[in-house]
Amino acid sequence: MRPVPREETAAHRLPNLWHLQGSPSNRSLIVVGARSGEIDRLSQRLGIELDPELITLALTHRSYAYESGGIPTNERLEFLGDSVLGIVITETLYRRFPDLPEGRLAKLRSAVVSMNALAQVARGIDLGSFVMIGKGEGVTGGRDKNSILADTLEAVIGAIYIQHGMARTAEVLLALMSPYIDHAEQLGAGLDWKTSLQELATSQNLGVPEYRSSESGPDHAKDFVAICVVGERELGKGEGRSKKQAEQRAAAAAYVLLEAETAEKNG
Repeated sequence: MRPVPREETAAHRLPNLWHLQGSPSNRSLIVVGARSGEIDRLSQRLGIELDPELITLALTHRSYAYESGGIPTNERLEFLGDSVLGIVITETLYRRFPDLPEGRLAKLRSAVVSMNALAQVARGIDLGSFVMIGKGEGVTGGRDKNSILADTLEAVIGAIYIQHGMARTAEVLLALMSPYIDHAEQLGAGLDWKTSLQELATSQNLGVPEYRSSESGPDHAKDFVAICVVGERELGKGEGRSKKQAEQRAAAAAYVLLEAETAEKNG
């Protein structure tokens, strides 16, 4: 795939999105304007400026597009984002684990970019609340389906790449996924820190971990802090743009510490 030149990715020189995707209906243009507040909130959570048309397309699930008269979907951006995600994670693992053979690296990459892992990252920024889905999907819990969350995250990655290029996209990706990359080998394909920590704590008769969360900041840009308590000890602290993200990061910190203590005892 030909890399997008810098001048093509600059926000002020973006090609007209609808020329690439087909003519918009009046309704699709209205959607962009109506969602400006939500786009601002998502931009805050990702820490990067988002082009309104691109990100609206990235959040448009095919079920919503169908019910809206066939407006463009996020599937092409998902295709692009999947490739961008793959190269960023592959290069990161290659550099971080210089002694691992190809087979082990491939397994780590599969774990980090698995549907479950991507869905967990998406939940961390509450991406499901921003996705535009059809009424039928909404009734069946589509906003929290792993497949929809993972696909939408890839589409968002594709949109960021078109607007900002590879280097900036990689920064955003690594900020979101670094906890999962750091301990992919220990956690396996699930990459759910809270579940893994609970299993580890239970195996040592420490009970179920508890989380104490607090929030600060204005409604449109809240910051959350979570403390993870295991066996009456505060083992981990995490911060994030959502309560879920903060708790996952707190669980990650607690997991690493508890695992290290366990290894020392057994060593």
